[in-house]
Amino acid sequence: MDTRGILEQVKNGMISVEEAELMLRREPFEEMGFAKLDTHRKLRSGFPEVVFCSGKNDDFLLDIYKRIYEAEGEVLGTRANEQQYELIKSSLPDAAYDKVSHILKVEKTDKRRKGLIAVCTAGTADIPVAEETAQTAEFFGSNVERIYDVGVSGLHRLLAKLDVIQAANCVVAVAGMEGALGSVLGGLVDKPVIAVPTSIGYGAAMNGLSALLTMINSCANGVSVVNIDNGYGAGYIATQINRLAVKNSAEV
Repeated sequence: MDTRGILEQVKNGMISVEEAELMLRREPFEEMGFAKLDTHRKLRSGFPEVVFCSGKNDDFLLDIYKRIYEAEGEVLGTRANEQQYELIKSSLPDAAYDKVSHILKVEKTDKRRKGLIAVCTAGTADIPVAEETAQTAEFFGSNVERIYDVGVSGLHRLLAKLDVIQAANCVVAVAGMEGALGSVLGGLVDKPVIAVPTSIGYGAAMNGLSALLTMINSCANGVSVVNIDNGYGAGYIATQINRLAVKNSAEV
């Protein structure tokens, strides 16, 4: 629970001042021996700790999920596999797994989403990374519009969706091959564009390096770049931008 939530519970008489004081006095991390859970991350940054599932020992992964769930009431994990999903589901029956994005999450059902992020892909092969972006942003409370398979080899497909893209508070461009989609979108919108290079492409694509270099060298203004296949990072930053836009809109 965040600080505001604790204070609201005190205000409404749901917990005592003494109970609230104990909550706020807890260590900023929880020592688990094999890991140190950053329990105050949400207080500092507005986002709880997220689990990178790939390569984790089964017992460690299960303990981490259970501890974060106890503290937050929900958990987001990235780069998970089906075996890890079955493991988590055995203890947390509400766990859900998406085979495309490899997101493994336990999510609150009463979540309200705000604002709008447009997540665009050049091709269908880029969708797994785009879904990691979209589902991360949705988990963190953003509305997401998916606009897939609108790469530069058929620019008319992108232009047909331009009204939706221009209405978003932030645009994410997910592309492999030559990675040109970020530059194209940067020249069409007045909002920040986050370019995500993917490891899709033939030999000279060099597992996404060509797309990364294209995006870094974009001639379009307002384009920032995350690492190759880093859909989670793009979803996180897009949510930060979206939150600022919603907040500024509310203050006007």
